[in-house]
Amino acid sequence: MEQAIVDIFNSNHAERAAAKYGITGKHLTFIGGFQNFVYEYLQGDKPCILRLTPSTHRSAQTVQAELEWILYLADHGISVSSPIVSKSGNLTEVVGTDTELFFTAVAFEKAPGHKASYPECLNDEGLYEKLGQLTGKMHALSQSYRPRNESVKRQDWSGNYYLKNIDILPASHTLVRQQYLDLAQAIHRLPKESHTYGLIHGDMGVGNYTVDNRGAITLYDFDEAQYSWYVEDIAVQLYYLVYVYGGEEGYKLREEQAHRFMKPFLKGYHLENELDESMLKQIPLFLQLRELIVYIGAFRNFAGDETFSGSDNQWFKDWIAESRIRLESGTPIVDIW
Repeated sequence: MEQAIVDIFNSNHAERAAAKYGITGKHLTFIGGFQNFVYEYLQGDKPCILRLTPSTHRSAQTVQAELEWILYLADHGISVSSPIVSKSGNLTEVVGTDTELFFTAVAFEKAPGHKASYPECLNDEGLYEKLGQLTGKMHALSQSYRPRNESVKRQDWSGNYYLKNIDILPASHTLVRQQYLDLAQAIHRLPKESHTYGLIHGDMGVGNYTVDNRGAITLYDFDEAQYSWYVEDIAVQLYYLVYVYGGEEGYKLREEQAHRFMKPFLKGYHLENELDESMLKQIPLFLQLRELIVYIGAFRNFAGDETFSGSDNQWFKDWIAESRIRLESGTPIVDIW
């Protein structure tokens, strides 16, 4: 969160937003968030989420486009964390500030179940198959999805906050920037056809879905929903299941995990949607893209400090060093294609 926004935001804004949903401020529990301010509360005995999005991050119209996509998926059988209407019957409410900045408030039902946990999820092939089927169904639905208003829609992949703000990286990262330009050109050359490109979740890491006691998956946090190639949704899931392996033995372990994930994932995916082998071979491009996004995010958290002196996590520092080498050489974190 930009410091200027943090300085402007206060509990009064959250309380004003909560009141629009019939919630008193004392019932809000701040649970964090990175691009947004996120709270949990109870509606009766049902846990819910209140999210406030600064206008510097998303316009109110872009948030509405996100909710339209979520409701479309819910109407077609995808289990999602659904939005809740305000007392006025609106899906979004706007809270102003003393500046030009404003916050778009949205309430959601909290996803049931629990998050997938490490290290168990690194060997859960049953989960991978279910994720594949869910992802395939979402991509099949995306091919027939049309926004109600074509002028109010989600951004495309290049509109990602970190890609637009790559200068968060220190000046010493000239080679990383050049490699991104080359990567972006390669991605732009991919075919934009209805069966390869459409609206995706955009951030299907293990932290953005829950699993209930029956094994059913519920998706949430569509804040990064964007137009991109469907393989990006696959690459993002793969990335977060292989980047845990580093050091000298890391590459072999990443390859093993990539095979462990992709086989059951594609088995489930192809039950709902078909994706050409030629597109699957583009996954390494999007693995590089995700690594760059995560890498820029790390520098944002440490205000550009190249030594990461504020961290005592040696695994993190080792990963950053390895990541820079890959980004400068244009090497994906794993490549089994």
